Amino acid sequence: MSAIVLNEKMEKASELALPESFSGINPHNLYLYVKSAQAAQRANTAVAKGRSDVRGGGKKPWAQKGGGRARAGSRRSPVFVGGGQAFGPQNNRNYDLKVNKKQKKLALKFALNEHAQNGTLFIVDSIEVASGKTKDANAMFKALGQRDTLFVKSLLDEKTFLAFENLSQTYVIESNELNAYLAANYRSVVIEKAVWETLTSEAK
Repeated sequence: MSAIVLNEKMEKASELALPESFSGINPHNLYLYVKSAQAAQRANTAVAKGRSDVRGGGKKPWAQKGGGRARAGSRRSPVFVGGGQAFGPQNNRNYDLKVNKKQKKLALKFALNEHAQNGTLFIVDSIEVASGKTKDANAMFKALGQRDTLFVKSLLDEKTFLAFENLSQTYVIESNELNAYLAANYRSVVIEKAVWETLTSEAK
């Protein structure tokens, strides 16, 4: 598989082969990482009141015997209207899922390799919008002809960030923020050459 190398006009100039370590990876690594990333985004705010949290229940509703009804000790029981909820959600649940460092690296390699297979992995010398204008960033994005794009810079400057900020189909990040979830979430990825060289050197 190869990544597409672009020139300054965002046009195809050549191709760059991916290292062998990017191929033959089990897709389950990406599944585990995406599952972990989505679990970490859960707000964990759902909570229901149990029988110890609702009001009332100080007096026994009716006598234990003689009424012909089932015995009841408190109106806070889940069987009564206004009672607590049985086995309801609590906000003390831990949704974190552990993913090993090796699996994280394999997941990113697999995601980038998938983009390479689809012809949606691009490498450029520099991702920079010196003017800081959104129209210039949009022109760069439109030149790719992709539905949405993840841009990866080595260091993100303020003007480039501001230029891309209002484009809903793009997202620009620094190299240390790159992960398999983001790579898989966008239909195309544009990476600066310096970042790509670091990624491939670490992969060997």
